Amino acid sequence: MKNNGADLTQVNRLLDIMAALRNPEGGCPWDLKQTMETLIPYTIEEAYEVAAAITEGNKDDIRDELGDLMFQVVFYAQLAKEQGDFDFDGIAEAVADKLVRRHPHVFADGAVTDSEDVKRQWEQIKKQERADKAVDSSVFADIPTNLPAILQAMKIQKRCSAVGFDWDKPEQVLAKITEETEEVAGELAASQRDQEKVQEEIGDLLFATVNLARHCKVNPETALRQANLKFMRRFREVEKLADARKLPLDTAGLARLEALWQEAKQILQEPAK
Repeated sequence: MKNNGADLTQVNRLLDIMAALRNPEGGCPWDLKQTMETLIPYTIEEAYEVAAAITEGNKDDIRDELGDLMFQVVFYAQLAKEQGDFDFDGIAEAVADKLVRRHPHVFADGAVTDSEDVKRQWEQIKKQERADKAVDSSVFADIPTNLPAILQAMKIQKRCSAVGFDWDKPEQVLAKITEETEEVAGELAASQRDQEKVQEEIGDLLFATVNLARHCKVNPETALRQANLKFMRRFREVEKLADARKLPLDTAGLARLEALWQEAKQILQEPAK
């Protein structure tokens, strides 16, 4: 794209590039085919790639992945502009207004004492915003139905907590997890196993586990991602050990694999458990 000599900011340059990609005359055939609906899986993928880059800690990768995610927003803005709905400035204006509205302790005469106070105020303001819309007064209004289940569970629990329906201590949630685990065990021990009931009880157990993470101020999505990475790191070491001993994994048997697992943890200097 040729520079016309204007002193453009990089954001404006990006917006111009997006408009050129969507130009029916000389634009990109792939970009011209896209709609808001077709972009959804790419947006979700980019968000996860940002999370992965942050987890890995490579600053260049974080910058690049954030750029890819930003491009998704620019793409949606261009599509909306073409339809006469809103543009990138409209998106920026809406989120800026929201941030000012939800931070009266910074931009108005509100007062808070700590971060927990900020969270309570934030939820109260959001509650009032939902009431002002007069569409759905439920505490669950505007929780997206297509969120990943863990994130949706977190939002559900936070909304209930905001109106006082919550445990006081993590230990109470831990007791609930024990109860849910026993109910799963009961279904598994039934003379005739009901798969739907097993699924339901495991769902309750997962919901309670997310609740425990929330009470412990742990992000369950982050915790599970770290557990996944740890498991894969250990099992890759198991694969190396088995390969060095000419031991096919699929015929090794559980006992030998467990021994390799414990050895792998020692090599990685991780505690056996």
